[in-house]
Amino acid sequence: MKLLSLTLKNFKGVKSFSLDAQGENVSVYGDNATGKTTIPDAFQWLLFDKDSANRKDFDIKTLMPDGTPIHNLEHEVSATLEVDGKAVLLRKVYSEKWTKKRGSATSTFTGHTTDYFIDGVPVKKGEYEARIAEIANEKIFKLLTSPSFFNEQLHWEERRKILLEVCGDISDSDVIASDESLSELSAILQGRSLDDHKKVIKSRLTEINRELDKIPVRIDEVTMSLPDTSGLNKGQLETEIDGLKEVIRSKEQQISRIEEGGEVAEKTKLIREIEGNLIEIRNEHGRRNSGIVQEKQSELMKVKETFMDTKSEVYSLESDIKRLNGSILLLNDKIESLRKDWFAVDAEKFEISQETVCPTCGQNIPENQLIEAREKALAAFNQKKAERLERISKEGCELKKQKESEEKAKEEAETVLFNTKARAVKEGEAVAALQKEVDALQTQTTNYTDDPAYIQKLQEKEVIEKDIESLKAGRTEEVNEIRKDIAALESSAREMEKNLANIEAQAKGIARIRELSEQQKELAKEYERLEKELFLTEEFTRAKVKMLEERINSRFRFARFKMFDLQVNGGISECCTTLYNGVPYGKNLNSGHEIIVGMDIIRTLSEYYGFVAPIFVDNAESVTKLPEMDAQVIRLVKPEINSEEDRKKYSKLNVEYESKKLVKEAV
Repeated sequence: MKLLSLTLKNFKGVKSFSLDAQGENVSVYGDNATGKTTIPDAFQWLLFDKDSANRKDFDIKTLMPDGTPIHNLEHEVSATLEVDGKAVLLRKVYSEKWTKKRGSATSTFTGHTTDYFIDGVPVKKGEYEARIAEIANEKIFKLLTSPSFFNEQLHWEERRKILLEVCGDISDSDVIASDESLSELSAILQGRSLDDHKKVIKSRLTEINRELDKIPVRIDEVTMSLPDTSGLNKGQLETEIDGLKEVIRSKEQQISRIEEGGEVAEKTKLIREIEGNLIEIRNEHGRRNSGIVQEKQSELMKVKETFMDTKSEVYSLESDIKRLNGSILLLNDKIESLRKDWFAVDAEKFEISQETVCPTCGQNIPENQLIEAREKALAAFNQKKAERLERISKEGCELKKQKESEEKAKEEAETVLFNTKARAVKEGEAVAALQKEVDALQTQTTNYTDDPAYIQKLQEKEVIEKDIESLKAGRTEEVNEIRKDIAALESSAREMEKNLANIEAQAKGIARIRELSEQQKELAKEYERLEKELFLTEEFTRAKVKMLEERINSRFRFARFKMFDLQVNGGISECCTTLYNGVPYGKNLNSGHEIIVGMDIIRTLSEYYGFVAPIFVDNAESVTKLPEMDAQVIRLVKPEINSEEDRKKYSKLNVEYESKKLVKEAV
């Protein structure tokens, strides 16, 4: 499509203006507020009822100095377009509607009307819009006629969608196939998306870290509780205990033979019955109090478990802070190294040695050729140097962001550690208090001697024992000696049984330590495997980012696009930022480079959509030379005002035709 002519009448303050472009490149010169931007506004309004900033609600009327509109004017825009080699005349007229009510001598303003014409024929709005739609899609047309529309009117998600549509997305299988080191990913993912699998890995790594932090504490507890069994032999102890028990039984039989007699035996039987009653009373007392003790012991175990978990959390946080300190030091070293690299590259000077005599013919090489060769070499040197500096700066920025993330994580971990240690102190105090309560309750459980029934039975036993003692008066001394022997033997047996129990406890403790050590090894193996998987997922993301950005950027001459952002937590989020020589559009990029980038984008989009339309370049004075374009270019230029004559000349729009070099002044 080409613009052959564009005419404005009473449109946004322009009383009358005609642009007879004839499909050629045109420059429109004018001072501020002379109506340069009004030209693309009028063209867009003629086609789509919007201005060049994509606003539908804008005032097209001509205003008086006080800001009120001039009434009873027709606001008109017409244009002749060349579409597929044929001329199409479009015209739109916006008018006020005045109605004289019955019985009134004057008319009142009741609204506006818009009239539509195609090739001079009046048509309805629907027919007009249908014809415009045949000529061009609105969004595509605006993308191809305004260098700023893509970057300033579209949301980044829409820009990203268009770029992926034009340049093509990259599938996960293509990324994996591009790098042999990623070949394991397909089997690892097991049908999951990459992001979902990363969440699974990070969750499991957190669990493993928590378990690994607890295991050394548990091993330490078991080790501290191991009894000393040096010099003890289990088989020998069992044999000696059996021998002692046999000797004790023999001596008890000896006492029975000494004490044999009917009346003694009868009273002894009564004592055994009373002893049974005493045991029942004691057991009943224990049953009544054991429930309370067990409940309090259960509460104690829960508090102890919470306390141990908090201690593990303290160990884990201290490990994290130590790791982060190491990471920050490493990042500082890398940043300092990059800073030295940057200054080294920046200090490099251009040097060239040129032969002034042709080695073939022996004649002097023309000076202009030597200068041209030197300028090419200098341009290549500067380009390569700039690219190296940009690459170092970009890497330095990424390392700085990573360092700031690590420092923030360390600060947060130190805050959590402080609070966790405080919590551990409180929980430790709670454990000690509960332990004291349990000990007191256990003492109460064994205090059955105050029970009246127990006292009564104990008194009955004492009476009968005194009777038996009287009966045995003559044999007491002999029996007492034997009982002393039995007591000594029983004491030895109990000591040996205690040593035997220590051996068994040590065996169980050692087995538990082995079990925990094996669990630690398995968790460490799993942690290593998961970290490898996480590294592969991150490598995949980096590979996809690189491939996608390279594919998209290869379609453009000047524009470059950043399609992903590195987040503080190390993740990557989608974005769409337009860059020129590494500078983001809209952030420190001058208006001239913004125009160059915008026209570069138009060139690529025109090739993709197979459609060429006139390009309106506002603020064109900021660009020394516009890029070569296949489309018709209409430059809107604010010239330098160096004299009163210039000020007078450019107080109205002046049109310069590229081929004819003619100037036409607006009314």
